[in-house]
Amino acid sequence: MIQYSCASCGMGVVGMKCANCNCDMVPDTITKADGTTVSVTKCPEGCGKIKSPMCCGTDMTCAI
Repeated sequence: MIQYSCASCGMGVVGMKCANCNCDMVPDTITKADGTTVSVTKCPEGCGKIKSPMCCGTDMTCAI
């Protein structure tokens, strides 16, 4: 199960699932037009993606 955690305070999130197909969401990135990347969490079945969790003003890191 994928776990996101905050490097600053240690807060964590475990077990995000897609409400449409019930699959575990997986980490990914998207590249913006200016070349920067944004962390996202996506459904492996292609149902969609969301911005990855944030804490303390930064993206939480993911341990698979």
